[in-house]
Amino acid sequence: MKRFSVLYLLNEQYHHVGCNTQTEAQSVLHKLAADKKRKPVGIYDSKTELFDWEPSRQQNYEQASIGEQGDQGNRIITIAQSLRRRDAGWLPVGDLHRPSLFA
Repeated sequence: MKRFSVLYLLNEQYHHVGCNTQTEAQSVLHKLAADKKRKPVGIYDSKTELFDWEPSRQQNYEQASIGEQGDQGNRIITIAQSLRRRDAGWLPVGDLHRPSLFA
């Protein structure tokens, strides 16, 4: 699985794009910023389990209290990890031995 996940919102739902390098992830984040339908959120690094907010969201994050920062950080990391687990559980179309559900 790719190390980095670029998170974005589409129709008020979180989605992600997997990337191999941080440079690739930054490029995807930049492209998402130009898309009127998608709202970039940031980049999750699965190796360090850290999240880098998109610049305008980073400013809001820094203005929050320490407690709110912790809550926001934990929430977005949980979302990123859930999306990655969901996608890792998908099977190729021809291999339907076990179903993968995401709730």
